[in-house]
Amino acid sequence: MKNICILGGGSWGTALAIVLAKKGFNIDLWVRDNNQCEEINTARENLKYLQGVLLPNNINATNDIIKAVKDKKVIVSAVPTHGVREVLRSIKNHLNQEAIIVNVAKGIEVDTLLRISEIVKEEIPEIEYAILSGPSHAEEVARDIPTTLVAASAKKHIAEYIQDIFMTPKFRVYTNPDVIGVELGGALKNIIALGAGISDGLGYGDNTKAALMNRGFVEIARIGEAMGANKMTFAGLSGIGDLIVTCTSMHSRNRRAGILIGQGYTLEEATKSIGMVVEGIKTTKAAYQLSGKYDVTMPITEEIYKVLYEDANVKNSVVNLMLRDKTHEIEDIVNEDQFLW
Repeated sequence: MKNICILGGGSWGTALAIVLAKKGFNIDLWVRDNNQCEEINTARENLKYLQGVLLPNNINATNDIIKAVKDKKVIVSAVPTHGVREVLRSIKNHLNQEAIIVNVAKGIEVDTLLRISEIVKEEIPEIEYAILSGPSHAEEVARDIPTTLVAASAKKHIAEYIQDIFMTPKFRVYTNPDVIGVELGGALKNIIALGAGISDGLGYGDNTKAALMNRGFVEIARIGEAMGANKMTFAGLSGIGDLIVTCTSMHSRNRRAGILIGQGYTLEEATKSIGMVVEGIKTTKAAYQLSGKYDVTMPITEEIYKVLYEDANVKNSVVNLMLRDKTHEIEDIVNEDQFLW
């Protein structure tokens, strides 16, 4: 089927529309704001979110969501996590019976602590689902800079179908059966990216950031395993791969927001300055609650939560992390007596 729908006219939805349009697919790009929709169709450019990149003529922006999803087999959801449920409810009675939802957002619903696949299951139980995730800045993907992602689905043929849809010489896609791990890796790395940005904003160096990323990775794998993910998934593209790119690049909204917070800006001032959704802010709250629910220790997440939601002093939070009780580096291995020392 040559027609694909993308829900969400932000930078990531637009970049993926460009990738697919260049492969010859006709793209209906649903944009909530009518003025932005008209601007995209007239200027052939998403001036608000992806300025400077011309859009192929086979991308058509529309603010009619029912028209966008009608008769489409592949529906790419680039809607921020907090808006996913509302969008699903608006389209659920208008979908092709063979439709596949391909989620490309990265987050956890704060009120319910559900992953996006679980939200989809609640709202449209019968629909097929896949997630596309990994280290991928929209600004680079839109400009044909080589990028590699992973498509995950509970069904192998669905993951492979999405892999075939998206694969290009500049956009490589692997497959993975671990939906839980891929979703959590993509969501939780945003918390660590906020921390990396705060570290930069405080004027700390590479040593600090390397430690933060490494121990942050341990937290992600720890809570992921408790929630049913395969630990090995976090060593892949949606885990360590996405963590690296989000913590080190100025394309990262989460890192940029963190830098501002580290420099003394309030949370409200930082998010207003970024001008786009910073998923890690709400994800921090959700992950903090999940750590309690699953009785998993996540000290970095806890300190970032306190900075964001309890006005904790960022420098005191660093001291708290550095002066935690002494422990082994790889607690699980040592506690299982795999090493006799």
